[in-house]
Amino acid sequence: MIDLQPKMIGILLTASLCFFTGCKNNSEKADTKYLQYIDTRVGTAASITKQAGRFGKGSEEYAQTLPAVLEPNGMNFWTPQTRETEQKCIAPYYYKDTLLQGFRNSHWIVGGCTQDYGSMTLMPVSRKLICLPRERASQFSHDSEIATPAYYSVDLDRYNIKAEMTGTSRSAIFRFTYADDNAYLVVNPNSDRGEGYIEIDTVKKEIRGYNPVHRIYQGWGEKAGFNGYFIVRFDGAISSFGIFEDQNISEKQTQISDKKNIGAFVKFRLPANKQILVKAASSFTSMENARLNLDTEIPDWDFASIQSQLEKKWEETLSAIQVETSNITDKRKFYSALYRASFLPRTFNDVDGSYPIFSKGEPILKIENGNYYDDFSMWDTYRALHPLLNIIAPQKSGEMMQSLALKYQQGGWMPIFPCWNSYTAAMIGDHCVATLSDAYIKGIRNFDVQSAYEGAIKNAFLTPDNIDDYRNGMGRRALLSYLKYGYIPLEDSVPDAFHKKEQVSRTLEYAFDDFALSQWAEALGNKEEAAVLKQRSKNYRNVIDSSSGYARGRYMSGEFIKDFNPFEFASFITEGTPAHYTWYVPHDVQGLIDKMKGKDRYLAKLDSMFTEKLYWHGNEPCHQIPFMFNYGGQPWRTQEEVRHIMDTEYLDDPGGLSGNDDAGQMSAWYVFASLGFYPVCPGTPYYMIASPSFEKATIRLENSKQFTIVAHNASSANIYIQSAKLNGKEYTKNYFSHSDITNGGILEFEMGSTPNKAWGNQISDCLL
Repeated sequence: MIDLQPKMIGILLTASLCFFTGCKNNSEKADTKYLQYIDTRVGTAASITKQAGRFGKGSEEYAQTLPAVLEPNGMNFWTPQTRETEQKCIAPYYYKDTLLQGFRNSHWIVGGCTQDYGSMTLMPVSRKLICLPRERASQFSHDSEIATPAYYSVDLDRYNIKAEMTGTSRSAIFRFTYADDNAYLVVNPNSDRGEGYIEIDTVKKEIRGYNPVHRIYQGWGEKAGFNGYFIVRFDGAISSFGIFEDQNISEKQTQISDKKNIGAFVKFRLPANKQILVKAASSFTSMENARLNLDTEIPDWDFASIQSQLEKKWEETLSAIQVETSNITDKRKFYSALYRASFLPRTFNDVDGSYPIFSKGEPILKIENGNYYDDFSMWDTYRALHPLLNIIAPQKSGEMMQSLALKYQQGGWMPIFPCWNSYTAAMIGDHCVATLSDAYIKGIRNFDVQSAYEGAIKNAFLTPDNIDDYRNGMGRRALLSYLKYGYIPLEDSVPDAFHKKEQVSRTLEYAFDDFALSQWAEALGNKEEAAVLKQRSKNYRNVIDSSSGYARGRYMSGEFIKDFNPFEFASFITEGTPAHYTWYVPHDVQGLIDKMKGKDRYLAKLDSMFTEKLYWHGNEPCHQIPFMFNYGGQPWRTQEEVRHIMDTEYLDDPGGLSGNDDAGQMSAWYVFASLGFYPVCPGTPYYMIASPSFEKATIRLENSKQFTIVAHNASSANIYIQSAKLNGKEYTKNYFSHSDITNGGILEFEMGSTPNKAWGNQISDCLL
């Protein structure tokens, strides 16, 4: 692990600069009331958090986030690049790297271990033309970086160039200030497979090209049916130009394609101020629409205006939750988390609504209202990210649900984990179904409810007749076994999935999905389907072994596996141990208590997850566990453990996250936890109360109402709830409802340094 101390001096200096100037590079920028608290580099280094347990090593040590300039949930993430590849599990930027290769229009599925796709990279160089990313890379210092969601700048020491960028959803504008008259711009289509294309148009002062998109997981290596088209335009006069392949430079040549390590360059005649402005945009549909995106979003060469517009968009997004505290570090952690929860799902359509049809690429369709979204990392984000959007951005959430409905209509099956606009069976469960159910239960209606419900029901009851469709990622994995046995037996190895086996975890997750869908069915008046699904939601009981009290692999015969250690990784569990997954029964906690033979045993096992260092916050299956003390009548234990996790697993530091951020799920968890509540069971309107950490937090709702959480005397020492009031009336429940938020009002707590075991100690009557 690198020594961060010298570099952290730079971060502190940058933080101070941001605090007093709002990270502005001149006086005409917008007021940055909330942006000043964000350092986008948090999560770009190996974790230095005080992880509570023995899990979370290896690749899970990296949060895999980006220091990007972007519009919230926009198409492109404009990021500095220190790694050139689009290979799986390699993010474009890592804090420990000392060489910067350029600036990328990234489509990285942020926080995960997937791949970038359809990207391009541009880089200013001077003195001598050097084209290949690793060879041209410049030394840079974190001290010179200013890294906010709306503006990034850095000094490229090798070339004595100051580089700045800001942007929009689909476009960006760069300002490069050269010191040397030999000034170049180099552009790469980032095709690892050597299938890219690039050309120069000296009349229009453009470099254009495309990078074909390929799938992983289901259909590994197959073309996704669309390209990442890009256009780069510059305002400087050209003195020379050319293309390159590896070390071979061909001046005056204008195009090259279908070879590895290719690109194009121009040399500028610099103006007196030595500055060159560069604009770039992309599209997933055509070169013409890449140009349309650029001309529409950035019609002029006004860098400051675009920066100001993007700052205003971020201020509006961040102001949806206004927190008040004297602890600046906590404020920085909160708004940085809200930033990281604003990447995915991404906008996929052009400014005119065009997008490639789901799972095929062609024909090109148009969405009439709102945006079409993709890259739903659903195994992660159904837990907290989408529930957060249902509160602070329900209109946008509805557009995302409509995007899922469109995917069903266009592909024939509701997707499981839709990424690069394709079907995948990357992870387990059927959580698009759960996410749609949660949105509907929480009052979101701006999507095709009947079509989406039809797709959800089809997933729950049918499997594709065509084996090629099934292998392509359509339908639930191992659904036939699940329906036949009420669980997925160990004999079914689930061969047609990226994650094979994991039978117990699949059973538990399908049982939850069935519950969530039953709630939606009941709300729609489909009582027969609701009853069947509600009964199926009890299938979790078939893989919880009462004798041990833990989730356990089971054969077709009904016999549990004999060679069994609940505290070690097992092939029938997804990314964890049986002890982790035992708690994955958020929809029937009383039933779980009964399977464990009573509340005392339930609480003892729950307590051991923390006292014996079994809890693993860096991966999603554990995220609801600390809130489950509420169901056992010990809300003060939830308050203790949630605050401990917040303090030890989230730091205001490049290594400040304890695991992959997974499309913002880790960060959304922090947003909820710091406010003092969490959606343990999506698909229901309930939130479990934890320990509010801010003196005051105000959620500004789209219906023009406000929900305010006041925590008198809240501090790092005063983490325990002593009493509560909801809209002025005494409140003793350890949960509240979504309608309490949307109706507006005040939830008020008195906090103290010792547990008040008399408050909220009745077992929650919701979901029991």
